[in-house]
Amino acid sequence: MNPAEDYIINQKEPFRSILLHLKVVIESVVPDVDMRYKWSIPCFYSGKRPICYLNVSQKKKYVDIAFWNSAHLTLHLDKMVVENRKVVKSLRYFTLEEIDQEVLVEVLQECYSLKSKGFYKK
Repeated sequence: MNPAEDYIINQKEPFRSILLHLKVVIESVVPDVDMRYKWSIPCFYSGKRPICYLNVSQKKKYVDIAFWNSAHLTLHLDKMVVENRKVVKSLRYFTLEEIDQEVLVEVLQECYSLKSKGFYKK
């Protein structure tokens, strides 16, 4: 197993189930996606372009799927969390049941379509 898979498998519930679900959705929506272990968390790339990353907050008890090119996103911004971050936006889940599959898929598709855009909006 690679370190990114270890990160997911070694999480306590409900985090493990949420992460596994998000991983499956990402891999089914983003063409030729590759999961890497960067900054001690699972990060998903399409070629050399980052798409998103997964992060667990044990202290606050949630999982974030954060989107690399958040500055360019236009869909479902009302459902995104910014919380003390200047650019990065994320969808946040406390339980597996909270995941709105349609929203998640649409945001991932938009992220993929914008993968050539930079981190910042110029």
